[in-house]
Amino acid sequence: MERFTISLDDALAAEFDHLIAERSYDNRSEAVRDILRHHLDRLREARDRDGDCVATLSYVYNHHERELAGRLLDLQHGRHDLIVATMHAHLDHEHCIETMILSGQVREVRRFADSVVAQRGVHHGSLNLVMVDVSREHSHGRGEKHKHVKPSH
Repeated sequence: MERFTISLDDALAAEFDHLIAERSYDNRSEAVRDILRHHLDRLREARDRDGDCVATLSYVYNHHERELAGRLLDLQHGRHDLIVATMHAHLDHEHCIETMILSGQVREVRRFADSVVAQRGVHHGSLNLVMVDVSREHSHGRGEKHKHVKPSH
């Protein structure tokens, strides 16, 4: 493990310590590592649109919106290759929340997420991407071929 020292003015250090306490980090090093990972992941996502990712797409929608449920289902069926799982919950008499786990190329996942969130009646859409490395197809001796994904570093 490599060590380095940084200097912060008192106000920034106090704000950082407040963040550490608020998020229950054990120490400043853990917080700095987490912030760096997050920032580097955003940079990788921005420049590597052909890379692979796993993601969650969450959104709230009004199920009374005319034909919205059908449009959302059509979008999902049209890109079933990206969708690993979908969870649906009712919030009240009008609103539902859906969360999808997606897997695929960053470009395609973003395009799909944008098309869902852009639907009239969809609110509060949020996409969370994690860049991954995909292994070559292989088997574990049982004849079933598959691939593994692991977070990129």
